[in-house]
Amino acid sequence: MKILILGAGRVGTSVAENLVSEHNDITVIDTDGPRLALLQERFDLRVVVGSGIHMSTLEQAGARDADMLISCATADETNLVACKIAKQVFNVPRRIARVRSPEFLDNATLMGDDGFCVDNLICPERSVTSYLTNLIAIPEALQVVEFADGRVSAVTVRAHAGSPLCQHPIESLREHMPGADIRIISIFRQGELITPEGRTVIQPGDEVVCLAATHEVRRLVRELRERDKPVRRLMIAGGGNIGLRLAREIGHLYEVKLIEQNRRRCEYLASQVPSKTLVLNGDATDEDLLEDENVGDMDLFLALTSDDEDNIMSSLLAKRMGARRVIALIGRKSYAELMEGGRIDIAISPSEATIGELLRHVRRGDVVAVHRLRHGVTEAIEAIAHGDAKSSRVVGRRIEQIKLPEGAIIGAIARSDAVLMAHHDTVVQSGDHVIVFVTHQRLVSQVEKLFQVSVSFF
Repeated sequence: MKILILGAGRVGTSVAENLVSEHNDITVIDTDGPRLALLQERFDLRVVVGSGIHMSTLEQAGARDADMLISCATADETNLVACKIAKQVFNVPRRIARVRSPEFLDNATLMGDDGFCVDNLICPERSVTSYLTNLIAIPEALQVVEFADGRVSAVTVRAHAGSPLCQHPIESLREHMPGADIRIISIFRQGELITPEGRTVIQPGDEVVCLAATHEVRRLVRELRERDKPVRRLMIAGGGNIGLRLAREIGHLYEVKLIEQNRRRCEYLASQVPSKTLVLNGDATDEDLLEDENVGDMDLFLALTSDDEDNIMSSLLAKRMGARRVIALIGRKSYAELMEGGRIDIAISPSEATIGELLRHVRRGDVVAVHRLRHGVTEAIEAIAHGDAKSSRVVGRRIEQIKLPEGAIIGAIARSDAVLMAHHDTVVQSGDHVIVFVTHQRLVSQVEKLFQVSVSFF
């Protein structure tokens, strides 16, 4: 597709990097010339220096024959106006806008053709908050993503020595969990991806990606590591959009302390979070403050400010002072990969957490969810099968008959109220939610084509 991306910040750069690797024709628009020059050096794409809400800039970028506009500039207003111009002046078929403000997110009527002409809204803060909420609920996991309206989950767990499945072959999982239908999708061992077989032995330190019905996940996690104590006490460093969203969502379930450096912001936060949440005015890198607030008694410390260095330092400090587990929000992907697994238990890159939500709207076919697993090494796609045996390449066929590209596997099928792990003789039916895992982005387009219904179906 020919795609215009407005904004060359971290989200825009991440989007461009992901889409250009799939052989799309990408043009990035931004007012920052030097930043665009660096982007053009790294990737095979076009750049246009200028404002994305100026018709002349959009014209120069090729809006008249573009298939899609992804507007992810810093300001919500810029993104919304760009989508409106793209529709009304250039008739760009699909328009996606990144927004932060709940005022826009909660008013869908403003986004229609009589409003800002936005087809899909993405919100990085909402995506990251959802990501964090899942990790808090399952403290033993490194990553938890959901499919089929939460009925199926893919969970990544680091195997611990002494756990029931560690030092045992995967095929022994059935003996440990009789009656449970579970699949191990992949294993990351010292940074290398391993495609598991029945005789593959799980080693201590392996990051194991498992797929199961959501109600089986906790039972599965206990096979790979000792069960952690449930999270009860949390400390959140940073009362920005993400910190506030998270405190609102979990404040009634846990004991939460929220640290914010700006006093005026603290007053606002106190009026927005649940009454039992304690809002503190101070610096999360202040050792005396952390000691006074008993950071050593915390089950979880989350560093969610907008400053990478502050998040890293406050997380390291909290861990050293006794916090059981720490999670840091780190914007630079290279920093996140460097810090995770050491003193910082989990490092989250906001752009990585957001990219799946955006890719769901870019994918062809009836794709309802896309998730990146473990720093983007593996991609999981949830697609709905439509048609019949004549019009579809998957419906009415056994898994072994579907011509999947090498490196792609069907992990599970969600059908009505049932969750089925995919076996070679499982037959795909129309309406099934099929969860496919691919080991390389170049395979995605081939998988998408499998789920596209031929013209004869219509």
